[in-house]
Amino acid sequence: MIRIAIIADIHGNYPALEAVVAEIERQQPDYVVLNGDMINGTPMSSDVLDYVRSQDWIVIRGNHEFYYLDFDTERARPGFNDQERWGQLHWLMDQISVEQGHFMAMLPDERIFYLPNTQPISIAHGVSGQNTVGFSHRLTDDEIAERLEYVPQRTVVSAHTHIQIDRHAEVDGRMWHIINPGSVGLPLNRNIQAQFAIIESVDETVTKGGWRVEHFGVDYDRRPLLDAYKTSGMLAIGGVISTLFMWEVCTAEPEIIHFFRWSSQNNLDTNESLVQSFRAYVDATNRDQYVNEHNPLLNGSRY
Repeated sequence: MIRIAIIADIHGNYPALEAVVAEIERQQPDYVVLNGDMINGTPMSSDVLDYVRSQDWIVIRGNHEFYYLDFDTERARPGFNDQERWGQLHWLMDQISVEQGHFMAMLPDERIFYLPNTQPISIAHGVSGQNTVGFSHRLTDDEIAERLEYVPQRTVVSAHTHIQIDRHAEVDGRMWHIINPGSVGLPLNRNIQAQFAIIESVDETVTKGGWRVEHFGVDYDRRPLLDAYKTSGMLAIGGVISTLFMWEVCTAEPEIIHFFRWSSQNNLDTNESLVQSFRAYVDATNRDQYVNEHNPLLNGSRY
């Protein structure tokens, strides 16, 4: 029997990572795999990178590592010089050392595990070759099959969507077992705990594909992280996007998606003025009040 801890989507949340590491130490798996997005979103990316570099973990790049690696190159996302929209990334560039950047530059984008007496596992932040393609509970088996058409392995470990998933899909005689450990630092399933998974090799008669999944959620004190949004300068420089990431820490809901979807539905051009669109969103929805009710810096809770 082989046990592998899978963590992903830390997004600079060092207190959440510490809590997850403590639980992993109690569980004593054989291996630890970090499936992308160590950085960006919350203010402690440098601390996260220092810790990860000190560990004997298997580490895979995610799309947020590429935001850093592609910055100020021809590969950069369109409009990256727009301070209003990409201010948080500009702030991040000053937080990460050259050595940390080189560490991310040399990471693989996917791995396939061929452990003795087990079925192979494909692991990528999204899917093989596409780090922003992920999975949700709403997808049909046919939609899953379309995403995995060119993935020969039956067990697929993904991340990116920040939702814990343990699902089998079968189409036209092909079967896949899709696993997402959830997010350590920015869960989006309305559970504010830091989340990860442990997979365990089992007989195929127990679980098709030969890997059984146990999902975990760990409480941690979110207050130091939320306070760091202001004290680090991220919130002031990152503006609307940093505010929305901070809201996600509070609610464990997809606040960024909520905002952009509402703006689109109300014919607001966020490219023209992100700040004005956000003000209209807050005025119309009172979303800030809802977030404040879930903010431990304001509601008196620890978690």
